[in-house]
Amino acid sequence: MLIASVGVCAYNEERNLGPCLESIRLQTLSAADLVEVLVISSGSTDGTDEIARHYAKTDSRFRLIRQEKREGKNSAINEFLHQAKGQVFVLVNADNRLEPGALEALLAPFDDASVGVVGGHPVPVNDASDLAGFAVRMLWDMHHRVALIHPKVGELVAFRAPGIELPMATQSDEDLIRLESEKRGLRTVYAPEARVRNKGPTTVGDFWKQRTRVNIGERYLKRWHRYQVPTWDVGLLLVAYGGFLRDNWRHPLLVFGAMALEGAARVYASLYVAMDRGDRAVWSQVSSTKDLQK
Repeated sequence: MLIASVGVCAYNEERNLGPCLESIRLQTLSAADLVEVLVISSGSTDGTDEIARHYAKTDSRFRLIRQEKREGKNSAINEFLHQAKGQVFVLVNADNRLEPGALEALLAPFDDASVGVVGGHPVPVNDASDLAGFAVRMLWDMHHRVALIHPKVGELVAFRAPGIELPMATQSDEDLIRLESEKRGLRTVYAPEARVRNKGPTTVGDFWKQRTRVNIGERYLKRWHRYQVPTWDVGLLLVAYGGFLRDNWRHPLLVFGAMALEGAARVYASLYVAMDRGDRAVWSQVSSTKDLQK
């Protein structure tokens, strides 16, 4: 039976960590054994650690690993990989919730020994009636459509990790994991039934803040590793966008506004990287994404 470890990287996530851990605890598995859930708290100063300790007291699979200093998500992932004992490693964001059956669907493809990475299906809770919410919905809808053609990982990912060590001075953790896995000759697949609820920015300013930093990381991935993520492939984007337009043609102003926002964020990120202003391991939190309950 496949042995799985789950890692939850958290920094000041007291509003979200409880529901996230509960959604993991309630997962049922038939073909795999979830042996541990490690919460890596990186310099948290709120109630994050107390929530993790509570789960550790009530379920022996849960354990808190505290990093005294916040050094970025890649550092937290490396700590998880150093301490985890599974054959397959799952990363769940602390501000997300797994839907029932998500973990089973995510782990099922590993029956094939050629599979190295499996990406889940992020489903945003944002209201699509305003520009920011519509842009978030468009972003993850496009992610899903692209991933159905050419697997794209993000928000929820499982992987085999023989010898993987992520660089500390950058971001794009899921794509770096995929890059290292594919170097080893392993395949990446998409599991659309592995659904995870997330929340995107609720203001245009926060959408810009989040999307510029993500695009900067992806452009540095291309610059430093000659690796391009599928959502930068123009051919794939055109196919996915055609499907999105067919489903959303009744909202032309929101479609135009969302595309303009994302396009501008990509242009800004490309110029930023062209000037080599540097990626970052640690970014400030985007506050409006941090309450999944609303």
